[in-house]
Amino acid sequence: MEKHLIALDLDGTLLTDDKHISEKNKRAIEAAIQAGHVVVIATGRPHRASLAYYHELGLTTPMVNFNGALIHHPDDKKWDAVHSPMPIRTARKIVDTCHKLDVKNIIAEVMDDVYIDRFDQYLLDLFHLEEEDDPIKVGSLTQMLEDDPTSLLIYPHENQVASIRETLEKEHAEIIEHRRWGAPYHIIEIIRKGLSKAVGLQKISHYYGIPQKNIIAFGDEDNDLEMIEYAGAGVAMGNAIAPLKEIADYTTGSNMEDGIASFLHSYLKLEVPAN
Repeated sequence: MEKHLIALDLDGTLLTDDKHISEKNKRAIEAAIQAGHVVVIATGRPHRASLAYYHELGLTTPMVNFNGALIHHPDDKKWDAVHSPMPIRTARKIVDTCHKLDVKNIIAEVMDDVYIDRFDQYLLDLFHLEEEDDPIKVGSLTQMLEDDPTSLLIYPHENQVASIRETLEKEHAEIIEHRRWGAPYHIIEIIRKGLSKAVGLQKISHYYGIPQKNIIAFGDEDNDLEMIEYAGAGVAMGNAIAPLKEIADYTTGSNMEDGIASFLHSYLKLEVPAN
């Protein structure tokens, strides 16, 4: 079989609801790698929150973080990495708008440095952060943020989500992309315009000489839309949102049903048994 590029979203896709990789998925991924296929992680998470899974799978490939705002190789600093932050001027305007709307909180990430507008233990726990960690800075983003951020995360009241996204679309559509996390978080994630996981897959597939038709991508949320549409085999998880299932080429089992393993064994005809 021809070499394939297999792109794995993390949350809601590769990871179970308790943020683990199932043994069945792990064995299927190992079998795919042994068969000569290339496996990469493509996630909205930052590098620091993806690396443990990267090592758990034994990967030696590039990785897509921040939904395409960072494309890099964790183990090869000479690899042609691409970091595409948004202009700080735009970020400050968005922060100002959020302050006026009195959202719960705002997070700015500059690569692996995290800036939190106000102390919030819930968010620290959600992102597995400790306030005393060196990359964490708590304080008004208006004063603390000095560099172009890789991403902004808005944590609104649930009833604010639609109006905030409308405002972002109206005032900043030419400069940013914005996505909504699934329930129960309702977080709005913002990155620079024109970026997506598909941009990362395009670069990585070119690096390995793998044609678009041989890209397999798994996802579940709206930040996976471009990637699923771009891939030769775009696979929606059973727990994916309806718009993703509508554009996907295939639908597999949910993240709690080893959907990745089931599809890989069937599609790639892997030699090891699925069970």
